[in-house]
Amino acid sequence: MPSDRIGNHPEDAEIRFFTGTWELYPAEELAAAAVVELDLGCGVGSYTAELAKRYPERKILAADVMVGRLRKLVKRCRRMGIGNMTILRTEARHLVAFMLPDESVDRLHLLCPDPWPKGRHSGHRLLTSDFVSQLHRVLKKDGIFHFSSDDEPYYTAVRGVLASSGLFVEAPEAIADLAGIRSDFEQRWNDEGKPVHHIACRRIPRLAHTIGH
Repeated sequence: MPSDRIGNHPEDAEIRFFTGTWELYPAEELAAAAVVELDLGCGVGSYTAELAKRYPERKILAADVMVGRLRKLVKRCRRMGIGNMTILRTEARHLVAFMLPDESVDRLHLLCPDPWPKGRHSGHRLLTSDFVSQLHRVLKKDGIFHFSSDDEPYYTAVRGVLASSGLFVEAPEAIADLAGIRSDFEQRWNDEGKPVHHIACRRIPRLAHTIGH
């Protein structure tokens, strides 16, 4: 079960602190919501808050490892009167690999993560084949993975990983309802005349394993 650790900041009472790798998010809480969306690495939450405001009937999960950013998101939600968001302090890999129940999320957003462009840092990239397999596990049937990056080589590499996995098929129409919602990073790059590339992929069933003779 999640551990709620309240610190000296008044915003901490509205953040769920997951402190261990093997803690589980309560499955019944997610099952009770008709639609669940997760912003993985939400930062200060400009994108997440706009998403929650536009679709108040959906349950929005906002996750980040930097508690300072999450405290700013709490304040943003208060100003905007948002009541359909759950804010999580946790590490992205742990959340997806260990903590979320199977087939519990309708759409998962990973927007403008650090591309780690130097070769010696490539191991820090989140989008590995193993992580893609975990994305497939937590997404519901026909669930959507939404990724964006300002770094074109990284974007191209992610498209390749998704395509080669055999677990997803591109579905650009699946993010048509997000028109006009931008993260702080995307707004910054756009202001500088730099494009941000988006991809949406729909989860497809795994192929059945067969044993040859």
